[in-house]
Amino acid sequence: MQTEIGQLQEAVVSHTVVDQAIGVVITLGGLRPEQGFQLLREVSQHTNTKLRQVSELIVEWVRSEQLPDEIRTSLDKALATARSI
Repeated sequence: MQTEIGQLQEAVVSHTVVDQAIGVVITLGGLRPEQGFQLLREVSQHTNTKLRQVSELIVEWVRSEQLPDEIRTSLDKALATARSI
């Protein structure tokens, strides 16, 4: 039972971070929410980084103004593509 509770708590935290990152990218790019999630998935896939980790990095980027180059490059490309659609 403790393991299951821990997994559920982890899922809630993960979902929250992803939602926050979606908010960042839709604000940054002027996108719709569904585009924000798709953009995060693209960055995750192109950088071979878990979606939650990409989300954590983007949320932290708002505070620290630091984002790994690989994530930043992929994010910039994905934003440019999403804006042109």
